[in-house]
Amino acid sequence: MSGGRICTVSRNLAWSESVILVTVRENEPFEKALRRFRRKVEREGIRKDIKKNSFYLKPGEKRRLKQRLAEKRRRKAARRSARRATRTPSRSS
Repeated sequence: MSGGRICTVSRNLAWSESVILVTVRENEPFEKALRRFRRKVEREGIRKDIKKNSFYLKPGEKRRLKQRLAEKRRRKAARRSARRATRTPSRSS
C-alpha cells in the first residue's frame, strides 16, 4: 500500500469545513495509520462535537447543563488552589 488514503472525515461548521486526511506511508502497518487518524480526530474535537449534537437539547436544558459544567470547573479550581495552599515548600540543601 503506497500512498493510499484511509479515511476522510469532514466537519461542517457555520463558516468553514475541516477535513482530516491520513495517508498510509510505504510499508506502514494499517494499525499505525489508523492510530494516527484517531489521534487527529480526537485533537480536532470531532468526536466531542458529534456526541454533543447527537440529540436535541432544549434551550433551558442547555443552559442548566452549561451552569453545571461551570460549577464543576469552579469546584475543581478551588480544590487545586486549596491543594497548592496546603503544600509545604520543599527545602533545598
